[in-house]
Amino acid sequence: MAILELIVGFLPILVIVIIIIAIIGIRIVNQWEIGVRFRLGKYKDMLQPGLRIVIPILDSVRKIDTRIITIDIPKQQVITKDNVPVTINGVVYFKVVKPDIAIIKIQDFQYAVSQYAQTALRDVAGSMMLDQVLTERESIGKDIERIVEKASENWGIEVTEIKLQDIDMPEDLKRLMSRQASSEREKRATIIKSEGDRMAAENLAKAAQIMGRTEGAMQLRTLQTLDGLGPSPSNTVIMALPVDLLDLARTINSKFKKKK
Repeated sequence: MAILELIVGFLPILVIVIIIIAIIGIRIVNQWEIGVRFRLGKYKDMLQPGLRIVIPILDSVRKIDTRIITIDIPKQQVITKDNVPVTINGVVYFKVVKPDIAIIKIQDFQYAVSQYAQTALRDVAGSMMLDQVLTERESIGKDIERIVEKASENWGIEVTEIKLQDIDMPEDLKRLMSRQASSEREKRATIIKSEGDRMAAENLAKAAQIMGRTEGAMQLRTLQTLDGLGPSPSNTVIMALPVDLLDLARTINSKFKKKK
């Protein structure tokens, strides 16, 4: 009886202790997270989103964000293949697809991805000419992505994309490239203008041939030109010779050449 009374006396305390332990063992895993549970330091399982109960002291839980993570690639000083110093930075997009492997196999996967991306950026950009670095940003990003993916394929991580942001060059090189671009624009403008002049000359020559073969065409063209001068009284046109006389002179000259 004494033992039974002792148990009954401790029963409320026991219930309170169990409730406290249950409360301490409650874990809430958010929708975008996966909980990795370790029991006595050993991997046990993964906890899906929702309300989960673990054993206090025995179990420890590490929550891993499964959303796409964005980290910066700090500015890197790179010497291109043609010995031009440039400063490049970028951004890495990746996500954790196997949280247990990402926790167990690597100490800090974000830091590791960042360091690998920096190294890959220097290697890829350093093997290219300056013009390629400036014009092939997307290609460089894809090359870096492949290198980082190959290195992190056993880390439980999936690299979704790597983008270059800024490519900075020395100021004197910027000025030289600006002058070169200006010269290229002037060259294209000159070529376009000369091409237009050539086409205009060809069209004028064809028009002259047509008017020469058509009787009265020159007179109509002259009258059209006079009409285009406008009705303003400030425009005064003096015809030194009538157009008919010019046509007559041309006809006589052609007949004279035929007699010879």
